[in-house]
Amino acid sequence: MKPAPFDYVRAESVEHAVATLAAAGSDGKIIAGGQSLMPMINFRLVRPAVLVDINRISGLDRIEDRGKHLRLGALVRHRMTASDAVIARDVPVLHAAMENVAHLTVRNRGTFCGSVCHADPAAEMPMLTLLLDGVVRIAGPNGEREIAAADFLTGSLTNALDPAEMVTAIDIAKPAPGTGWGFAEFARRHGDYALAAVSVLIERADGAARNVRVAVMGVGEIASRIAPAEAALEGREPTAAVIAEAVVALRSAIEPMSDLSASADYRRHLAGALVAKVIAQAWERAA
Repeated sequence: MKPAPFDYVRAESVEHAVATLAAAGSDGKIIAGGQSLMPMINFRLVRPAVLVDINRISGLDRIEDRGKHLRLGALVRHRMTASDAVIARDVPVLHAAMENVAHLTVRNRGTFCGSVCHADPAAEMPMLTLLLDGVVRIAGPNGEREIAAADFLTGSLTNALDPAEMVTAIDIAKPAPGTGWGFAEFARRHGDYALAAVSVLIERADGAARNVRVAVMGVGEIASRIAPAEAALEGREPTAAVIAEAVVALRSAIEPMSDLSASADYRRHLAGALVAKVIAQAWERAA
C-alpha cells in the first residue's frame, strides 16, 4: 500500500510544531520515530493531511536525571533508553524490558514517548510508564500542562492529547533504593507483540511487602495497574499462598480478549503464571 497524499512540515521548534498542528485542526500528526505511524499511514488506517516532523527540534533527545525522577524527551529512542547508564542503575525494570521491544531496527528509530502516545495495549512502554508513576508533559496553544499517565492513556490506540498538542517529555519516578523489581512477557517469537506481560515493584520492610505495584499489558484494551493484586500483597510476606491469592486477584481483574494469537482464557492463564514468577523475582531482589 501507498499513503494518501499529505503535506510535510519540518518543525524548527516546539512552538512551530504546535502552531502547525493548530492550523491543521484534527488532520495533523506528529512524527518522531514513525515505527507505528508510518505503517498505519501506508495501510491508510490513518490519513493525516499534515505530517509534522519534530526530529530537528533541539533538546528533545535528552534523558535528564532530576533527582527523584528521570525525564525522557520526545526524541529519546528506544536504543538510548536501553543503553543509558542512569536508567540501568536507577530504573532496572525499564532497562531489562528494552530487549523485548520489537527488533533492533525498530529500537534504533522508535521513541519512548511515541510508544506511550500510540497506546498499543501490547506495548511495553505504556505499561512501564504506569508502573513508574509516569507524568506526561504536553505543549499546546495554551502553554504547557502535565497529566498522569493513568489519565493520559484513555483506551486502545487513544490518548488524552488535543489535536493541537504534542508530548515534549515523560517523567518516570525512580523506585526507592532497595526496591525489588520483576518483568516478564511471553511472545510466540522474539520481537513479536507479547500475548501477555507483567511488571512488578516491591519494597521490603520488616519482612513484608510495601508500596507494591503490579502492571500488565496484552490482557485488555489498555495497559493498566492491577489494584486487587497489589492489595493482596501489600503488608504481607509473599509466601506461596499469598502469591496464589495475588494470582487469583489478577485473573479476576483483567478482561483479556480473544484474537488469532490467543484466546481470552489462555491470556488470563498466562498472565497469572507470569505474575507469580515476577512477584517472586521482585521479592528476591528487594533489599
